[in-house]
Amino acid sequence: MTAVVTLPGGERYELAGGSGFTPPAEPFRCRIAYAAAHVVADPARDNVPGAPAALDWDTTLAFRHHLWRLGLGVAEAMDTAQRGMGLDYPATRELIRRSAAEAAVVGGRIGAGVGTDHLPPGPATLADVGRAYARQLDDVTAAGAQPVIMCSRELAATARNAEDYLAVYGDLLDQSPGPVMLHWLGPMFDPALAGYWGSSDVYAASETVLLLLKNHAAKVDGIKVSLLDEDFEIALRRRLPAGVRLYTGDDFNYPRLILGDSHGHSDALLGIFAVIAPAAAAALRALDDGDTGAYERILAPTVPLSRHLFGAPTFYYKTGIVFLAWLAGHQDHFTMVGGLQAGRSPAHLATLLRLADAAGLLPDADLAAERARAFFTVAGVAQPTITQSAARSGVP
Repeated sequence: MTAVVTLPGGERYELAGGSGFTPPAEPFRCRIAYAAAHVVADPARDNVPGAPAALDWDTTLAFRHHLWRLGLGVAEAMDTAQRGMGLDYPATRELIRRSAAEAAVVGGRIGAGVGTDHLPPGPATLADVGRAYARQLDDVTAAGAQPVIMCSRELAATARNAEDYLAVYGDLLDQSPGPVMLHWLGPMFDPALAGYWGSSDVYAASETVLLLLKNHAAKVDGIKVSLLDEDFEIALRRRLPAGVRLYTGDDFNYPRLILGDSHGHSDALLGIFAVIAPAAAAALRALDDGDTGAYERILAPTVPLSRHLFGAPTFYYKTGIVFLAWLAGHQDHFTMVGGLQAGRSPAHLATLLRLADAAGLLPDADLAAERARAFFTVAGVAQPTITQSAARSGVP
């Protein structure tokens, strides 16, 4: 068949492809779910390390419409969009402006990252950090997106103790015109965030978070937790003030956390949901219908995929997300801002290909195979020759 790829090591793998997921006909009732979306680089521009980001705006925005059509919210300009790994702030601000405008047209849910990444390199004071946060908060609210207050590398480097975090975040929440989401990103996603909230012990750090939430509950819609620690997330979720949601960012354990238990559940803000969007939407629809068996069956094959995608070094997961978006037909090239397409090995991406195929996430097997063959050829893995007559007849 034409959907055959030779993988690193010499194995010939035939893709099954296909997508049996029916898009939802109405908004989800049981959970709020955001997918953190990637950006599509302009392949004709100079997207090399250190260069300003140049985006393919039409294709970047088309992917957001894909997520909205499936009933998912878009988490814009988060770490999945290469914040701190190639996406500079002028491009970030324009991304938020354009995406929020598109969301308003279609009635799509959108949240957007508020950080301090426009600060110049070098030491910063707490006042500098506070002003930087406030500037980006103004940009996001002016665009019409819900603010998502991201962790700040500059704050992590400057803060001396938990009180410094409480002061900066408290002032920012007081300035916010409406409820925000907080974002707790662990050091596996960004090593510069080690010791955030004033402690390397997450349980000690959580006391600072809970105090902040207690004092500002009216200004916080929820907190997104990306620590890849299921037990910790459940423990934190049970202690949140009334009305404050926990949005899971656990790309290892999301099915159980979203399903929840007798004490509650997590909503979702996940990078993996951008990759598995059709399956995620079908699973959430099953949950709306009370069919937990179908929910678990749909998501089960996505977990090995997600665990491999977000494997150490976790911060290079963006490479796998863009690779799969290319194979699935959402963009026509495998080029990334900052040259990050080199962030994962051919062997890693070969496993990703197999796992995505097993989860039914590559709708056009022939297209995915053609693109995979091109990639692995460049990587030094010789591919079978597919003649035009063989392609027409289906003969290898």
